[in-house]
Amino acid sequence: MALWDKIAGEFIDIIEWTDDTQDTIVYRFERHNNEIKFGAQLTVRESQVAVFVNEGKVADVFQPGMYTLETKNLPILSTLQGWKYGFSSPFKAEVYFLNTKRFTDLKWGTMNPVMLRDPEFGPVRLRAFGTYAIRVKDPAAFIREIAGTDGRFTTDEITDQLRNLIVTSFAGAVAKSNIPVLDLSANYDKVGQVIRDAIQPEFDAYGLEVATLLVENVSLPEEVEKALDRRSSMGVVGDLGRYTQFQTAEAIKAAAENPGGAAGIGIGMATAGGLASAMGNAVQQSGQAPAAGSAPPPLPGGYHVAIDGKQTGPFPAAELQGLVRDGRLTRDSLVWTQGMAGWSKAGEVAALAALFADQPPPLPPA
Repeated sequence: MALWDKIAGEFIDIIEWTDDTQDTIVYRFERHNNEIKFGAQLTVRESQVAVFVNEGKVADVFQPGMYTLETKNLPILSTLQGWKYGFSSPFKAEVYFLNTKRFTDLKWGTMNPVMLRDPEFGPVRLRAFGTYAIRVKDPAAFIREIAGTDGRFTTDEITDQLRNLIVTSFAGAVAKSNIPVLDLSANYDKVGQVIRDAIQPEFDAYGLEVATLLVENVSLPEEVEKALDRRSSMGVVGDLGRYTQFQTAEAIKAAAENPGGAAGIGIGMATAGGLASAMGNAVQQSGQAPAAGSAPPPLPGGYHVAIDGKQTGPFPAAELQGLVRDGRLTRDSLVWTQGMAGWSKAGEVAALAALFADQPPPLPPA
């Protein structure tokens, strides 16, 4: 018996796996013909689980520790093999080691914009991306549903499917959170938690746990972001009425230095008109009235002029000086532009006063 014990001792297997990668979830321990000797030593390290599979069926699962493989340590496998009275000879079984550590810094993101309905902006398109971490919590389920007989299963083989699950839940999570688009950046933690809760049941079916899920960025289309920047700029300006007056005065000053003289002033007034009009509309919407006695600045569309009892125009500012020279536009001519309450004499419109600067006033009545 001593000789047999010595020979048998030379055939005792050592079953273990030292992971030298950062992305392997499942590793199949390779054996010749899958034969394992009686009394083999099994070592399962921390953050590992060993799963014995017999003829395609998951049998015994070993948590971290050291084991001598005997009948008492393999109750399910013994039942499947029909070892009613134990065994002392080699047996066949596949051994899979599963890495139960957290796999971190996995990426997710929307390949195409997601359409949502925002309470403030209405229908909007959003893009989002972030990171997440997973770990195996049910080794048997993971092998049955995902890994199968793959000898080395890595995170790359499943991240595409997991990303699709996350993106699919993103739209519903944002809608369920009732957070306006402009407030999402301050509530990424809440959105991430909602997404995590929504996708966990799907991950449970795979034997996985979503350890963390982070939302790093949610962005609007570029044109919408530019519109928001313009809106923010309007808010920074503050008193829009006073800002409009300042811009108009600067434009008149610059035009006065132009050799074109009065015509240059008129053109300069119109140049300031585009910005002044936009500012003026914002002032009206905000409830601020223009200063008393001031006329609305000209818009890019110009002024309508009553000529021979008929409405003509609108005329750009550059053409108004020509009308003055032709005598078709005088101080008494009726004019109107957007923002004016009604038709007024051109000579009474402050923005057009420069057009008549080089003309004498009408003669007093006899």
